[in-house]
Amino acid sequence: MISTEIKNFGILGYPVGHSLSPQMYKAAFEAAGFVNYNYIPLQVHAGKLFMAVEAIKGLEFRGVNVTIPHKMTIARYLDAIDADALVIGAVNTVVNDGGMLTGYNTDVAGFLSALAEANFLPEDCHAVILGAGGAARAILWGLCKKRAEFITIGARNLQKANALAKDFMTQGQVEAFDWNSDEFKEMLQTADILINTTPLGMFPHVDDMPPVDLKLLPEGALVYDIIYNPAETKLLQTAKELGYPTLNGLSMLLLQGKEAYRLYTGETPDMEVMAATLKKNLAMK
Repeated sequence: MISTEIKNFGILGYPVGHSLSPQMYKAAFEAAGFVNYNYIPLQVHAGKLFMAVEAIKGLEFRGVNVTIPHKMTIARYLDAIDADALVIGAVNTVVNDGGMLTGYNTDVAGFLSALAEANFLPEDCHAVILGAGGAARAILWGLCKKRAEFITIGARNLQKANALAKDFMTQGQVEAFDWNSDEFKEMLQTADILINTTPLGMFPHVDDMPPVDLKLLPEGALVYDIIYNPAETKLLQTAKELGYPTLNGLSMLLLQGKEAYRLYTGETPDMEVMAATLKKNLAMK
């Protein structure tokens, strides 16, 4: 069924040139017959976030995805916050209902669905998270919801990591360490899964990776990098060479996108079209 109604969507962040969300959503809209649905990259500096949110209302955008560095700051400019986003303290999807902006966090659903597809059960596991930003908060909450036994946060900014651990201390057993410390290295030795939530290794800085000695991980530990561009980061390349199973961020991107699309349209997207579009565009990078 073809729809001629005009609706605008976008991704709000800085930078946004690396994002494949525009291609992914455009392909899904076209497959569903939404021929006049537009998806626009919105590059917004931190100091202009309030003006950008007001513009979303004024231009009657139906919704926007939110990425670095705005996930944790945009909430103050919204009218309502979903329960998951409220606990996490980060928003990655905003829906506009007649001028009322509601923030959601679909990273949780995307992360847990991706783990399920990889046949990894977080229940009773020891999970190690690299980074303490908005994405880390979503993943930490997902692990708590699934009753991970112990969660270790490793970050270069220990103050920020400690604050994150404190925010979730009532939800599970969470500890934070400087990722260069001996204590953190000890924690790596009992990890069931290592999850990189930092941008280290993201295109175009493909030679970067977190300063973690992967050889300390137990045999069979899953190394999961939520970066999807490139499809195989230096972290994942190194892990694969050492014989560890790996998972990149493509499934999480697709599955969180599925949930955001549902929030935008009330419908389920064609996942095969979305996946094929992402893989095609990644191959062109």
